[in-house]
Amino acid sequence: MPTIIRKPVHSIIETRREILHAISWQVRSSLWRPPTDIFETDERFIIKVEIAGMREEDIEVAMENNLLVISGTRSDVPEQRAYYHQMEIQSGKFEIMAEIPVSVDVEKAGAVYKDGFLTITLPKLITQG
Repeated sequence: MPTIIRKPVHSIIETRREILHAISWQVRSSLWRPPTDIFETDERFIIKVEIAGMREEDIEVAMENNLLVISGTRSDVPEQRAYYHQMEIQSGKFEIMAEIPVSVDVEKAGAVYKDGFLTITLPKLITQG
């Protein structure tokens, strides 16, 4: 199960700076963005990312304040290819950033990678008023 970690904001900003630098110096970036659903229920926020063909150890989930960052690298399968007839499966580094608009309990958060989907569950903090 992927682990949700807390990461200092400066580390997240540095990672983003590296990605932006890579994009600006390459004609075709290897950076991609997998399809992502973000929704909520009364009790929790749920983030679902389609990232088939990856290993759990190649995925990182970090949360700092209300910013969730999901990143990783999907390797291209090295196989003999003479010609491409169609090429749609993306590989390389990816990063998703999502602002969570309410307070969540990171200590009780969960992440499951199954059947090509990473599902992150962030329980909302219940405020007693």
